[in-house]
Amino acid sequence: MSDPVATTAEGRRLAAANAGAAPWRRFGPYVSDRQWGTVREDYSASGDAWAYLTHDAARSRAYRWGEDAIGGWCDGGQHLCLGLALWNGADPILKERFFGLTNAEGNHGEDVKEIWHHLDAVPSHAYARMLYKYPQAAFPYARLVAENRRRGRADREFELIDTGVFDHDRYFDVTIEYAKADPEDTLWRITATNRGDAPARLHVLPQIWFRNTWSWTAGAAKPELAADGGAAIRAEHATLGRFTLHLEAPRDLLFCDNETNAQRLFGTPPAPGFFKDGIGDCVVAGRRDAVNPARTGTKAAALHVIDVPPGGSVVVRARLCRGDRRPDAFADFDAVFAARIAETEAFWAALQADVGDPDMRAVQRQALAGLLWSKQFYAYDVTEWLAGDPAQPAPPAGRRHGRNADWGHLVTAGVIAMPDKWEYPWFAAWDWAFHLVTMALVDARFAKDQLLLLCEPWMMHPNGQLPAYEWNFSDVNPPVHAWAALRIFAAETARHGIGDRGFLEAVFVKLLLNFTWWVNRKDEGGRNVFQGGFLGLDNIGVFDRSQPLPVGGTLTQSDGTSWMAMFCLHMLKIALELAREDAAYQDIASKFFEHFLLIGGAMTNLGGEGLGLWDDQDGFYYDWLVRDGGGKEPLRLRSMVGLIPLFAVEVLDEDLLAQAPVFVRRMEWTLAHRPELAALVSRPQTPGAGGRRLIAVARAFRMKAVLARMLDETEFLSDHGIRAISRVYRDRPYVFERDGFRAEVRYAPGESDTGLFGGNSNWRGPVWMPVNYLMVESLEKFGLFYGDDLSIECPTGSGRMLSLAAVADELRRRLVGLFLRGADGRRPVLGDHPKLQDDPHFRDHLVFHEYFDGDSGRGVGASHQTGWTALVANLIDELHRPGR
Repeated sequence: MSDPVATTAEGRRLAAANAGAAPWRRFGPYVSDRQWGTVREDYSASGDAWAYLTHDAARSRAYRWGEDAIGGWCDGGQHLCLGLALWNGADPILKERFFGLTNAEGNHGEDVKEIWHHLDAVPSHAYARMLYKYPQAAFPYARLVAENRRRGRADREFELIDTGVFDHDRYFDVTIEYAKADPEDTLWRITATNRGDAPARLHVLPQIWFRNTWSWTAGAAKPELAADGGAAIRAEHATLGRFTLHLEAPRDLLFCDNETNAQRLFGTPPAPGFFKDGIGDCVVAGRRDAVNPARTGTKAAALHVIDVPPGGSVVVRARLCRGDRRPDAFADFDAVFAARIAETEAFWAALQADVGDPDMRAVQRQALAGLLWSKQFYAYDVTEWLAGDPAQPAPPAGRRHGRNADWGHLVTAGVIAMPDKWEYPWFAAWDWAFHLVTMALVDARFAKDQLLLLCEPWMMHPNGQLPAYEWNFSDVNPPVHAWAALRIFAAETARHGIGDRGFLEAVFVKLLLNFTWWVNRKDEGGRNVFQGGFLGLDNIGVFDRSQPLPVGGTLTQSDGTSWMAMFCLHMLKIALELAREDAAYQDIASKFFEHFLLIGGAMTNLGGEGLGLWDDQDGFYYDWLVRDGGGKEPLRLRSMVGLIPLFAVEVLDEDLLAQAPVFVRRMEWTLAHRPELAALVSRPQTPGAGGRRLIAVARAFRMKAVLARMLDETEFLSDHGIRAISRVYRDRPYVFERDGFRAEVRYAPGESDTGLFGGNSNWRGPVWMPVNYLMVESLEKFGLFYGDDLSIECPTGSGRMLSLAAVADELRRRLVGLFLRGADGRRPVLGDHPKLQDDPHFRDHLVFHEYFDGDSGRGVGASHQTGWTALVANLIDELHRPGR
């Protein structure tokens, strides 16, 4: 099968990188947008990471585990970093990193208060482009904090655009571009455009520094930066070797050290040295004594002071390459950029050959660019972190028994695809799976390596648990990784005509351990129903499901049990794929089929008592409360928890079954001899359209009942996808009262109105891309089995009957429509701010929010959550599959 991408220059670069012939991925945008306020940097007794290392302290304190920057760039081990600093002449500090509110400061939790867009990238990082919007007036730091602190949970967040600093277009559009001449030769172009009507001065400081690896252990080697003439900085590192940063006519070269200014932070007596904040003090405060006159150090900047005419642009150029200074470093600069940009256009033209709509192409390209920009160097050695560093004061003793104390084996230092490098600059296990499914569209090799990394013994717990997220590795995320493995395998098969069986087998073996952990640890009472805690669905229910219930008893979770049924089916599907070449996997497939029957049966007939997670009265799935003294009752709150059972579906085609006769015989024997289980789930013994077999928790009548509610526009269905909670609770909340405890759940379409799980967490109404995506896929699987013989009313009550495949496409169109310009010229994601919607310098630059208002489609939550919202790229791809 011919892959048009493979014949492009970018395709050839990836092939060379994958073959080990040229390390094109060695340098990339791997610097976090925020390192302060993370668990890794928190050495406090209280565990309050946000308070321990704040934005104000970040400019003066050396980080222990990583770095942050605006438009940062580094090698895969983050030894040497590049990043942009700016000063408009009015700000009280140098703009070196993005500003935002901590969890306690925001009226809806942590929230970045800057505007930037990832506009372009290719997977080898041979070209990358982003845009940062920098006000010409003083940045309103204090006002953003005060106004958001004043506002309550019922109010919207107060954003940078709301402060008026972009009124009259008095701001700079700062475009940051990188282009590689070869894997270790990076060209850096910074273009400042004055959008205002008057000349404006801007200080532009391309910065270079070493991650601090020498302050923590006595005798550790310390690298060095040194001026090489007036327009070059030489970088010497024991591991990385020698590099030179070439600058073009800077006004000055400024040097300090990437070390902590203890006097400023802690009030200690003055100590000799030139500290991390020295360049900022020199530029903003005029303190020349803050930088090293010898022009050496571990952090340096090239100062450019430019006057930008109204409507005009000024370009600053730099180049980082291995070896000594080159006298002709800028001779081919523009030619290399032009070549890489042309190659980038060719790459996207090949990748998007089937996407005819130009607006959809632009949305997909920015979604994938954001995903590629969201790679981050992530280092964390839990044992070292708990114990503290030999050359530093010992941390409080209580830390040894606090956060992540049971994860002393976890140690990693490498590039990881992050959900959002400011709001979520740490991996979360299920986010990881979703963005790797999207990553497979552009770089299947990286996607495979990343999924395997999560399952490595230095990540996975010895007991088989996958680490959830750094705030609590022991928490539980939905087990979607077998699904991700299948999707990556399928994407590579579709592109190249053959999938990577070795990858699939490696993931399968590791996930066997994880499956066993779930069965042994999360099935209380051995009833084949599961209690996974909050399972990523913050605020979805009456209780904080990660904590003991305030009314006692246990919660039998519809979603937890459904995720496990889904896990079973995907492990079954992987086993059958592997059985094409190794018959031994047929028996393992049988094991997962039989386990699925037990889980599916328990969802309908819990404990053989005629009860289950399905409720005949409402025609919906619910969580059930099992009381300590006996007795069970459903929590009749209609939410995503009741839709997730539809995810437990798989279709097996005739070709796959024909190559697994042992499995087929065992399946048929089980169905014949365990009729009490077979009757509770779909009938896999009955061929459907195309001879396919359907295995699903929800039989047809239950599926149709759930879909009738899901496709009801007064309940779950919005113009922009499926809401997380039924809209019927907008005016009439669900109320739960027991033993003096009272809680209510109200539909909240946008920002969170409760602090139950966390200030910025809200599954009480918004549209979330990942679960919508899984629903689209599930509908398509049901449709493959039922074909055109089964039609569903969509929307409910409309009289419009659609096949299940057509319903899946209807949902795809609604979800993609979040980002598309409608007939009114407006994009729902951009909300109701006129400048965002109408200004030509704003309206086509997108951000990919964490979730979307269930009524309006306005983007809410983390603003660069490419981790799972990048799935819109997959949806666009699927809407344009050949033959549709």
